[in-house]
Amino acid sequence: MVEVKNITKCYGDKKAVDNISFTVGDGEILGFLGPNGAGKSTTMNIITGYLSSSSGTVTIDGCEILDDPKGAKSKIGYLPEIPPLYMDMTVQKYLEFMFDLKKVKLDKEDHIEEVCRLVKISSVTHRLIKNLSKGYKQRVGLAQALLGNPPVLILDEPTVGLDPKQIIEIRNLVKSLGKKHTVILSSHILSEVQAICDRVVIISNGKVVADETTEGLSKALVKSNRLLVQVEGSKTKVLSKLENIRDVKSVKTEREVSDGVYEYIVEANEDCDIRSKMFFALAEEKTPILLLQSADLTLEEVFLKLTTDTTYSKKGGKD
Repeated sequence: MVEVKNITKCYGDKKAVDNISFTVGDGEILGFLGPNGAGKSTTMNIITGYLSSSSGTVTIDGCEILDDPKGAKSKIGYLPEIPPLYMDMTVQKYLEFMFDLKKVKLDKEDHIEEVCRLVKISSVTHRLIKNLSKGYKQRVGLAQALLGNPPVLILDEPTVGLDPKQIIEIRNLVKSLGKKHTVILSSHILSEVQAICDRVVIISNGKVVADETTEGLSKALVKSNRLLVQVEGSKTKVLSKLENIRDVKSVKTEREVSDGVYEYIVEANEDCDIRSKMFFALAEEKTPILLLQSADLTLEEVFLKLTTDTTYSKKGGKD
């Protein structure tokens, strides 16, 4: 659906974007991440056709953005970080104006009503945009991006400045949109990306440093399989049992959580699921497991490692 191939953007001698390539499939929600100055906004602007690249191509649903800009842009719904709203218009008049501006070939009244219902702004269509809350303004911006039912949605920081309830509502809306649209989502809120996106592309210094599923990103980087477990019972017995489980590489005691309850980091061989073995081994000693979860790096830790450690390349391996 979206193919970014060898995109480079130069400003004089400086390369803001350096030979970036990635694809986004139909119905996929891609998280696009990068620290300030990494080239993220430049790349987003090239994909949407607001900027031209120095070299490389962007293809949107079969239309190359430079060869057929009108065709490519007609397939994109774009919500920038600051939505392009006319504050002295009512929501209804604004959406009618944007409908005409985009030359949408659908029934105007029915389509606008459908979009308003989808983003849950039907109750405020008569109000001036300037009198709406930040959350409703964001929804109006999203509504204009949906006009014409574009197959590709590009959302730049869609929840910035929203309160927690509004953030959850927009997250759920974006996830539902991913069922019918290809979505590229840029955000600095990494927990949001982890909750919404199927895959993550991270760029740093103008280059792609990671392209992975949200689940596989940590494993691809650290090449480990770690579990955090809290167990009630004798530390000596628990350590002995855990260390003797097949496929366990190492066990480390982290801390005493409460009286008689200790926390351990258990590292196993790659691609080995030791959870059931752990359960039965500890059950033999009558030392119950109170907590068991993955101890892989969080997305925040992966992001920091990839964008501050230059020894890691695209797939998380060392150069």
